[in-house]
Amino acid sequence: MIRLSDVILDCPDPKALAAFYSALTGWTDVSGDEEWMTVKGDGSVALAFQRAADHVPPVWGDPVRPQQFHLDFEVDDFAAARAQAEELGATLVEEHVGPRGYGWLVLTDPAGHPFCLCRNSPQ
Repeated sequence: MIRLSDVILDCPDPKALAAFYSALTGWTDVSGDEEWMTVKGDGSVALAFQRAADHVPPVWGDPVRPQQFHLDFEVDDFAAARAQAEELGATLVEEHVGPRGYGWLVLTDPAGHPFCLCRNSPQ
């Protein structure tokens, strides 16, 4: 059997990105060093961050530097989740929110990786 254990993001500063995602998700199991950090919650999959000195962040919607993948986080309240993410250093890229509160926000983390805050039900 094959099971996903980690999603690993290259970045210039693993400790800083681990702190960002720990604060964003509330996951408190944080470990590692200057080269590799891991953040875990109650689930079986962890986020890990590995130092890449030559990291060039993707650009959302740019075929020259495509995103390749992104993370989705389900949220209950767009405004609160967006405010928290931006306070932690995220940058809003696109907003796709319908009149009843469904949709998603595309943001980038401090290292430039895209992620989405998603709502699948009305507020």
